[in-house]
Amino acid sequence: MRAVVQRVKWASVDAEGERTGEIAQGFMVLLGVMEGDTPQDTEYIVKKIAGLRIFEDEQDKMNLSVGDVGGSILLVSQFTLAGDARHGNRPSFSSAARPEIAEPICEEVAKALRDKGLRVETGRFRTHMEVRLLNDGPVTILLDSRREF
Repeated sequence: MRAVVQRVKWASVDAEGERTGEIAQGFMVLLGVMEGDTPQDTEYIVKKIAGLRIFEDEQDKMNLSVGDVGGSILLVSQFTLAGDARHGNRPSFSSAARPEIAEPICEEVAKALRDKGLRVETGRFRTHMEVRLLNDGPVTILLDSRREF
C-alpha cells in the first residue's frame, strides 16, 4: 500500500461535479492499494498517517501529529500510485489491486483513522475526481507499507 501525505492548509475533492470532501488544516492523503495488500499493510499505513509528526510545535520543530493540531484528513483513492514507468513511457498499473478489492480496503483505512479520533473526508471510488489543495510548507511524505522507498 502506498500513500502520498501532504500537509495542507485546506483541501477539497469533487467527484462528478459534486463536493464529496473538504477539510481545513490537516493531511491530503492519496492512497494506492496494491495487489496482495494485507491487513498488516492497512495497519502500517494507518499507524504512520495518524502518527506522522510533520506539524511545527512552539519551537518551530516538526513534532506534532495531525491529531495534536486538531487537523483532519482528506483521503482519496489513487490507483495510479501503483504505476510503474520504468519500462517505456506508458505506465503499467498491473500491480494495482482490482477495484473490488481496493475499495473495501480504502474504506477500512478511513474507518481505522476515524477510530483513532480523526475527522476523515473522502473522495468517491471509481470516479473522475478533481482535487484542490494548498500545500503547507510544502511538506510531502511518501509512505509504502512494503518499504520499497
